[in-house]
Amino acid sequence: MGSDASISALKNIVSAEQIHLAEPMSAHTTFRVGGPADCLVEIRDKEELRKIRAVLQTAEIPFFVMGNGSNLLVSDEGYRGVILKVQSCMNQIRVDGNAIIAQAGATMAAVARAALEHGLTGLEFASGIPGTIGGGITMNAGAYGGEMCQVVRSVEVIDESGSLRTLSNADMQFDYRTSAIKDKPITVTEVTFDLTPGDPVQIKALMDDLAARRRDKQPLEYPSAGSTFKRPTGNFAGKLIQDAGLRGYAVNGAMVSEKHCGFVVNTTPGVTTAADIMQLIRHIQKTVNDQFNIKLEPEVIFLGEF
Repeated sequence: MGSDASISALKNIVSAEQIHLAEPMSAHTTFRVGGPADCLVEIRDKEELRKIRAVLQTAEIPFFVMGNGSNLLVSDEGYRGVILKVQSCMNQIRVDGNAIIAQAGATMAAVARAALEHGLTGLEFASGIPGTIGGGITMNAGAYGGEMCQVVRSVEVIDESGSLRTLSNADMQFDYRTSAIKDKPITVTEVTFDLTPGDPVQIKALMDDLAARRRDKQPLEYPSAGSTFKRPTGNFAGKLIQDAGLRGYAVNGAMVSEKHCGFVVNTTPGVTTAADIMQLIRHIQKTVNDQFNIKLEPEVIFLGEF
């Protein structure tokens, strides 16, 4: 990842225990594949994140900020740079009246549970989404008719210059699975949600219903990154993949789920490679485009060389 001086600079900001060299990314992604990152740093707070970003940018060392890796496919060769992982420690949640303030590394499920515990409605849809708040906000995650943009008041970020800024809901320019900060060197640190008082019994009932629907329709028994593709305008990725005759199609241990064709799953963790998954994703894209003239755009983020 660069010189020993770069490691020394990191150790001036965080403890040695937070720095992991040649860290296998298969241990940090829900696909359970991926080679070693040059360095992975567990981030404890936004000041550590801000300072480390500045050091890496000055040294021109590539870096990637991740939560729990639920939307990430890392190359078998790994990542030549630094992974900044916020999920382990930077995950505090607090409630202030009808508002919930969550750090970027808090999982969406944990924030939804906090809302339930305080009788606040609006985040039920997020209770089964495996990602963290930072990633969920950046891509405007959603499910079952709900989206992050519907409940966000403001988003605190580290901007391109390394400064902390607060963006309004309008500033974020949310759209389907995207926002103004996606694909920019801007990192979410904290999000404030505006929720509504509700009946905890009804909130819990809706969360239970959505969980049952997920168990019934999604291949939760296998490692995956959730929905592999964005929904094409006027259509559904899963239906297109099924209609293309790809249900159960496999490349070694990577397979189109027989339960829900919108999911690519890893049927043999430890054997399946990132290359297998990528080959399958590209085959799906080509087949659907050849048959229906529709280009499927991945929701999954690809990291490293493929």
